[in-house]
Amino acid sequence: MNPPSPSSVPAADFSLKGKIVVLTGGAGIYGRGLASQVAAAGATLVLASRNVAALETVAAEERALGYDVHARSVNQDDETSILRLRDDVVAKFGRVDGLINNAVARTMKTFQAPLADWEASMKTNATGLFAISRAFGDAMAGRGSGSIVNIGSIQGMVGPKFALYEGLGMDALPDYFFHKAGMVNLTRYLAARYGPKGVRVNCLSPGGFYNGQHETFVQRYAKETFLRRMADAQDLGGPVIFLLADAARYVTGANLAVDGGYTAH
Repeated sequence: MNPPSPSSVPAADFSLKGKIVVLTGGAGIYGRGLASQVAAAGATLVLASRNVAALETVAAEERALGYDVHARSVNQDDETSILRLRDDVVAKFGRVDGLINNAVARTMKTFQAPLADWEASMKTNATGLFAISRAFGDAMAGRGSGSIVNIGSIQGMVGPKFALYEGLGMDALPDYFFHKAGMVNLTRYLAARYGPKGVRVNCLSPGGFYNGQHETFVQRYAKETFLRRMADAQDLGGPVIFLLADAARYVTGANLAVDGGYTAH
């Protein structure tokens, strides 16, 4: 088979037009920016979380801009709720082309938190992640195509730098490091499982995201990056769209660090 010439790869391959994409947690720190950018890339976007009222606000704002965005309820702790969401999306839109696993529970607040907080985190961020990936992955595999993008973190790639938090009443919490690291290898597992059926699975690992943190922390963190800044709402959408789009048709099992160079040294 002759390889395609470079001119045969159109810009349309970077578009999500005509694709049905589900985004979990579409109103939070990462989710709001992702919702806007994925919708603008042309997808029919379904936002899903327990806080449907917040999602309805986001969906209405995006529809006012001319985009096709919908809000649905899902409890990632409950497989029945996950399956109901999948079946609702397939019934309404005929298929699902992409899943962005962005929802996360941050139940631990300190290292000495009760073990119940750790267990609650795992129920959403480990068991729930697997359940929703399997549910939607199976649906995509049944059609022979699709893309799952897991939103991880550099905290799943490296150990903590506690000096960043000293004296600020902030901390790096163990459950987040644990389940984001697990997400990276679950990504590889699912890529191997679903690849022969035409479904790609990748992970995006963002660096520190500016969310009104203490100025000292922001300055400390920025010095740890090559680009000398934290991420903002414009930094994640492009890589996610690429991984969902046909332009990434030969990319699977990858973990893409989007961190301004934090993990490169």
